[in-house]
Amino acid sequence: MASRVLGYDRIETGPDGRDWAVRGIPGQAAQKVYRCPGCEQEIRAGVPHIVAWPKEERGQGVHDRRHWHTPCWNARGRRRAR
Repeated sequence: MASRVLGYDRIETGPDGRDWAVRGIPGQAAQKVYRCPGCEQEIRAGVPHIVAWPKEERGQGVHDRRHWHTPCWNARGRRRAR
């Protein structure tokens, strides 16, 4: 998977060939609870994680943004989202 830095976001090409805008969220900025699409478990407030959305939809709102545990994001090429 290729990765390019672009401002605070980076662009990663996923195992599916799609480009994803990716942003790391530090623990102090993680103030809500989310559900990780990789493992279907909660990402609790205060836990550092990844936010990712399809690059072609960047700036189109928050509809396709997904919050992932960092290890789940890194393993997405080895398993499918649930």
